[in-house]
Amino acid sequence: MNVKNLVKSAAFAVHTPLRPLLQAVGIDTKRLYELAYWRKQQRREGQLGNDWYEQLFTTCFDLSPDFYQDKRVLDIGCGPRGSLEWAGMARERVGLDPLVDDYRALGIDRHAMTYVAAPAERMPLPDAHFDIVTSINSLDHVDDVDAVMREIIRVLKPGGSFLLAVEIHPKPTIAEPHTLSWQFLEKFAADLEVVDEQHFEAADPEHALIARIPFERNDPQRRDGWLRATLRKKSGP
Repeated sequence: MNVKNLVKSAAFAVHTPLRPLLQAVGIDTKRLYELAYWRKQQRREGQLGNDWYEQLFTTCFDLSPDFYQDKRVLDIGCGPRGSLEWAGMARERVGLDPLVDDYRALGIDRHAMTYVAAPAERMPLPDAHFDIVTSINSLDHVDDVDAVMREIIRVLKPGGSFLLAVEIHPKPTIAEPHTLSWQFLEKFAADLEVVDEQHFEAADPEHALIARIPFERNDPQRRDGWLRATLRKKSGP
């Protein structure tokens, strides 16, 4: 194994402090980690499925599919499963992810939605275009949370909805470099009104939102859990 491959292999075992050093020698550890995860899932499943996504976008937020009727919907950090394929009632379905070009090898071209290859910090999308923006298990994966939130506010229509589900965990990892606080949404209160907020147990990550086990925050040492919130973009001062 040459030095570069050795460093790549080691990257999967380290946390974010080494990421800038590895990037300086041309190794994007987060991209490698994310792609390795999805390729492993594809080998396990044969074809990446999306049967449960409707529940994530509806039941988990106490919404019905009618909420999406004739709406323009953007899913941030959509992944390669076809996260919005279920939402045939929507006017427009867009998934944004920096790894879209890599995902084509995983079969995304068969999905009934539009994929945009771009980082969430710099969305090539028009102002005030979307009725609904979603981020499900993706906001802690980005490089700059504040920049992403500003972009979400920019592309969301006044009165539009932002649906957020994010893990609150105590330690950063390669794929999830941010440890968000339970109160991090407060800094965006000038633009976003919290309509509903719930906290859930961090059980099996793929099913924690569906299980919806209430999270008790009485123990100050315990930070791991899921924050699920529905927010509305304010129309003005």
